[in-house]
Order: sequence, then C-alpha cells, then structure tokens
Amino acid sequence: MARRFNQPLGGNEMPRFGGPATMMRLPAAASAEGLDACFVGIPMDIGTSNRPGTRLGPRQIRDESRMLRPYNMATGAAPFEHLQVADIGDVAINTFDLKKSVNLIAGHYRGILGHGAIPLTLGGDHTLTWPILRAMKEKHGPVALIHVDAHADINDEMFGEKAAHGCPFRRAWEEGCLLNDKVFQIGLRGTGYGADDFDWARGKGWTVVQAEECWWTSLTPLMERVRAQIGDVPVYLSYDIDSLDPACAPGTGTVEPGGLLTHQGLEIIRGCAGLNLVGCDLVEVSPPYDPTGNTALIAANFLYEMLCVLPGVPQRR
Repeated sequence: MARRFNQPLGGNEMPRFGGPATMMRLPAAASAEGLDACFVGIPMDIGTSNRPGTRLGPRQIRDESRMLRPYNMATGAAPFEHLQVADIGDVAINTFDLKKSVNLIAGHYRGILGHGAIPLTLGGDHTLTWPILRAMKEKHGPVALIHVDAHADINDEMFGEKAAHGCPFRRAWEEGCLLNDKVFQIGLRGTGYGADDFDWARGKGWTVVQAEECWWTSLTPLMERVRAQIGDVPVYLSYDIDSLDPACAPGTGTVEPGGLLTHQGLEIIRGCAGLNLVGCDLVEVSPPYDPTGNTALIAANFLYEMLCVLPGVPQRR
C-alpha cells in the first residue's frame, strides 16, 4: 500500500486568509512521531541584546506561509510527495530564564531526533541554535555547519553571560558540536570591536565569507565549494534573517547595511541540495520592525526552500 503524505491546505479548498494557523497550513501534530521532517517554533527573544520582538517571529512566519504552494517551480522539488511533514507547534520555553530555556530546547530536540525527524525551526533569537546543536551532537556526533548571518555570534560572553544570541557558535564549539574544517560563515559584515573580530573563527579552521565577497556575484559557485568540502557528513544550516540587506528584511533586531539579496539567499539554500542535512533553522525575525510582513514572508519562503533540499527530495537536474 502506497504511503500517504500530509499535504498543505490548498488555496482552492480554503481561501488563503483562512484555515489552520500552521506552517503552510499543514496538519498539526503533537510530536514528531511518524514524521520525516517537522516545522517547530521557538518563540523566544530573551537572548537578544538590542531590539526585541523575535518571540513573535514563529507566529508571523506561519501566517505569511499561507501563500506558499507545494511545488517548487525553480528546482522541481515536490517535498510533500516524498516526505511526511507536519507542524508540531512550539517549544514551551521559560520566558523568564534563558539558561533554563537552553536546557528545555535541547531536551525538546532530543525527542524530535529520537523519532528520526529532521527539524526545521522557526525562530526566535539565535541563542536557540546552541541547544539544538547540542542535541544534534548527541544524535549524529559533531556536525558540519553552514551559518548565514551578518554577525559571527562567537562572543565569549555578553554582559557577563555565556548564553545570549551573540554567543551560540562559541558555546557549540566549546561543547565539541562542530567539525571545524567543515564550518562556513557567510555574509558577515558591519562594524566590530577590533580588526580581528572575525579571525577567531578562522583560527579554528572555519571558512569565513564576508558580505563584501558576495556583492554583485552569484553564490552558486561558492556553494559548489561548500558541498565539495562538506561531503556526506551530517550538516546543519542556520540562517539568520539579518544576513539579508535591511532593504529586503528590515524586521530584525540588529540590522547591518550591505547585506545579501534574496536571490543570493535562495542560491545558498538551494545549493545545499545533495548534502546530508540533519536540521535547519531560520532565526531573528522580529515582526514589530516590519509592518508590511515582508521579512516574515521571506523567512517562510526560505524555510520552504530548506524543506525542498532535505535528503529524499529529488531535484530537477
């Protein structure tokens, strides 16, 4: 008997402004049991250092995802023909205690990975990637990382705290979660506290591609090099929406001029096809700073594109 896969609610069955408030209007599920991939929200902004609001990100990303359709016209990917996917809701963080929330997130993702599902995370501030990577290490061992961001997020501490949205990759490195020769940071830019701010990562063997190297060029060749270097090891994709230029995505807490454009973001995500992706996140969407909803709409599209490049989803060649 052929396996029956969940499908997003179509626009001709229910108007796009109606239906369930889930990612792509997919069925909701209580857990990741029986799923190949799942959308999960982490409504958190207690790790932010500047403008708040990312606790509202998952809800608006879901809302703006209602216009998405199941077939990818560019790549030929049809994820809902090959994967069982559902929206499993949000992680119940402790909104008054960031350290407790880190442990709650790690525990929640142990459960998701224990069911064999690939999590696609709607953020939420970037602190959340640290506990997810902790759970990934327990499941897969150290992983490769593709980190797209305006900021390196490798601070040792912020205001004396080790847990913050500027520290997740420093903490993940300390816990042995990363394969150092297979870590890529793309889109870094802006001002710093010293000339060597991005060199800590380089000193660990990570590849840092600053935003200026991406101006006026396709990032498809870059992703060919990334795929060749990563090979078939498990890899995690973490995408901070502030990697995009604020002209494209103003709805975030720490904007920097001179960022990537949306088509370059698509090139990066589509360039992950063929990799052994074990999880992805899209973080730092802060709806109060974009009344148009376009930042969350871009985030929803990027999350769908991540679903399209997961293992088991064929691409048009």
